[in-house]
Amino acid sequence: MRTFYPSDSCSKESHLNSLNPQSWLQVERGKLSSSASSSAESFIKVPEPQILPHYKPLDYVEVLAQIHEELESCSLEDRSSLYLLQYQVFRGLGETKLGQRSLRSAWQESTTVHEKVVFGSWLRYEKQGEEVIAELLSSCGKYSEEFVPLDIASYLPVTSPEAASVKVKRHISRNVVFKIEQERIACDRRKIASLSAPFHAMLYGSFTESLLDEIDMSENHVSPSAMRVVRDFSVANVLIGVSKNLLIEVLVFANKFCCESLKNACDRELASLVSSMECAVELMDFALEESSPILAASCLQVFLYELPESLTDERVVEALTRVNRSQVSTMAGKASFSLYSCLTEVSMRLDPRSDRTLAFLEKVIDFAENDQQRVLGFHRLGCTRLLRKEYREAEEAFETAFNLGHVYSATGLARIGYIQGHKLWGYEKLTSVISSVSPPLGWMYQERSLYCEGDKKLEDLEKATELDPTLTYPYMYRAVKLMSEQNAEAALEEINRILGFKLALECLEIRFCLYLGMDDYEAALRDIQAALTLCPDYRMFDGKVAARQLRTLVYEHVESWTTADCWMQLYEKWSNVDDIGSLSVIYQMLEADACKGVLYFRQSLLLLRLKCPEAAMRSLQLAREHASSDHERLVYEGWILYDTGHCEEGLQKAKESIRIKRSFEAYFLQAYALAESSLDPSSSSTVVSLLEDALKCPSDRLRKGQALNNLGSVYVDCEKLDLAADCYINALKVRHTRAHQGLARVHFLRNDKAAAYEEMTRLIEKAQNNASAYEKRSEYCDRELAKSDLEMVTRLDPLRVYPYRYRAAVLMDSRKEKEAIEELSRAIAFKADLHLLHLRAAFHEHNGDVSSALRDCRAALSVDPNHQEMLELHSRVNSHEP
Repeated sequence: MRTFYPSDSCSKESHLNSLNPQSWLQVERGKLSSSASSSAESFIKVPEPQILPHYKPLDYVEVLAQIHEELESCSLEDRSSLYLLQYQVFRGLGETKLGQRSLRSAWQESTTVHEKVVFGSWLRYEKQGEEVIAELLSSCGKYSEEFVPLDIASYLPVTSPEAASVKVKRHISRNVVFKIEQERIACDRRKIASLSAPFHAMLYGSFTESLLDEIDMSENHVSPSAMRVVRDFSVANVLIGVSKNLLIEVLVFANKFCCESLKNACDRELASLVSSMECAVELMDFALEESSPILAASCLQVFLYELPESLTDERVVEALTRVNRSQVSTMAGKASFSLYSCLTEVSMRLDPRSDRTLAFLEKVIDFAENDQQRVLGFHRLGCTRLLRKEYREAEEAFETAFNLGHVYSATGLARIGYIQGHKLWGYEKLTSVISSVSPPLGWMYQERSLYCEGDKKLEDLEKATELDPTLTYPYMYRAVKLMSEQNAEAALEEINRILGFKLALECLEIRFCLYLGMDDYEAALRDIQAALTLCPDYRMFDGKVAARQLRTLVYEHVESWTTADCWMQLYEKWSNVDDIGSLSVIYQMLEADACKGVLYFRQSLLLLRLKCPEAAMRSLQLAREHASSDHERLVYEGWILYDTGHCEEGLQKAKESIRIKRSFEAYFLQAYALAESSLDPSSSSTVVSLLEDALKCPSDRLRKGQALNNLGSVYVDCEKLDLAADCYINALKVRHTRAHQGLARVHFLRNDKAAAYEEMTRLIEKAQNNASAYEKRSEYCDRELAKSDLEMVTRLDPLRVYPYRYRAAVLMDSRKEKEAIEELSRAIAFKADLHLLHLRAAFHEHNGDVSSALRDCRAALSVDPNHQEMLELHSRVNSHEP
């Protein structure tokens, strides 16, 4: 795929370590600039877009709406499986947080212990790294249930002893002695008979044993100790202090003689003893052999609780794959499909090519109950078979998924055709798909571009970007092609188009290569350090080289900075709203600086601005780990809690920190959390007081600028415009560039629209990331200028939804209803956004299209089930439905 080496030997990391960085980089530079024939494509190869192993319906809005409609009327037993399907849709859309919410709903709506175990463990896996949140919540007296293993026995009903009606014949003794080898165990005949129908028949029926006072049990493979446990249970109906091995023996005996209450009691007791992986591995086979559902579920919970590590244990994998339908039913009940879906998800992330993944996928297909479940199973099976180069089997799987209605599986069929030398067939397959779908989707044109060359390829890639600007492959291909034509500036401009709104690692890698070929080592270093911030273990060139090693090589070719230089660079880049540049400087500072807690905290703020919430949370946790004092640690804990929706607990941490020591960050956190969460207008004065306290504490200009900016916002909300203007002007004096936006708002509220426009223009000129500035400026100008600014916003960041809504509203005002709906649909095709769906639903309602309005309402409520305006619109539209 991607190569960047002067010779094959350089692809080995051991050889890379021994290379002289200067000579290595010189060789690469020479390779790029020697002649037109030695193009950039000789060392930068763009990988083919991955066939995603996800459920990707043609119209995700329709599917989400159908799921929501079914949830409104289905039985309680079906709700968790519907939420699982919703998770799969959001997974295909790349909406991680929405997917996690669906899993949480599946867990909350579970009606069986097996569903609780599977979805609880799956949710825990999806949120790995967030265990610290549960720990912090517990320190505030609040508990997060999904991180706590389930007490399985308490969720299952206790089997009552059989109340056998015993008519006692006069000659039958009340007691009976069971002889086992040389020992005799005296029992109450009536009590033993009540354990099961077979015992009742033996002791009171027409069998010879009913006439005997002593019965020899030596041939029944039961020890005297086990028989004494049976006797005691028959009297007390409870097991007390019985060892594991004895419980195993008694359970086997109970199965043999159909003693359900005794078996159930043994099952529960054994389940309570499962406390480690070793114990779970040991007892799972026994549980399945003896059909002990409680014990099997307890062992399963241990396996799942330790994901993903447990799937590297061959004994666990064998226990989960070498099982028949009956055994799976014992282990997972009605959650069998959910179980293997979970295991497949984890296994594919570990190694999608593995035999383990293949075995789990086959189970997914075995336990699929409807076409949507079968689609996911067969499509994923096709992806795994393709990676394993098992082309015939992959083709069969993709064909099955495609025939079941999963059009996206055509990508797999086309790739296999291409691999087998049928490039034209691949092109025609995608052409057929495009012509049969209205409207077509971006991935269709992206895929078809793989099977043509020249202008046709570029046309398809342009169309792919037009329909779905989030696809990274078209930008990367165009950038490398431009570089091969010796047009370096145009190549950078192309790759910057996507990096301006989507910080994709593969795009940073391409830009790193472009800069390296242009001898711009500082820019190359910036990008590789940004990549390492996002993914510390990132490997480049198709996984062949650790990014850290390349960073070491490039670092030798840039000027070293002192700590003071780094802080000056950070101040400069932060002021210019150069978020990637700021990330890179912080990475460099973390390599040497002692104040790691402060730096990781700054890193988290940048990552949030760059829409990388998972990486931001990782940085916040690192800030906590490296805090230099208790009061500093409490601030970072407060931010962790606040950012995960636990505002009250975040405020509690801020107050604890202030009690130890008054600090800027503690007051700032308290003010920020209170301003964002309180609905009480009187809280504004408290927020002002807190921010003023923060500004009295020592801090650097970057943070003080932010506090002044926030204080200005509070004053604006309180209509104290003069005080607000003072705050914004003071923030600008310390180069807090975003304060231009606040000052523009003040000008606007003073009825000086022209001054507001000019203020935003200053921000646009200064900020490197300025899509939001164009969007805000559009509010301070006439319609034509606003349209121009919003077109620029869409070019810079097509994921910002306000421009689409504005343009659609203008079209609707002009009575161009069809065009208005098309404008919204253009964005909805690649972004599941509540506001876009809400507005489109309102337009459909206005046009009298009740079914389309209801569809959009239901899909929007899948995105946010508690949005009040959406709930009201849904209720109104629903009342009009025939």
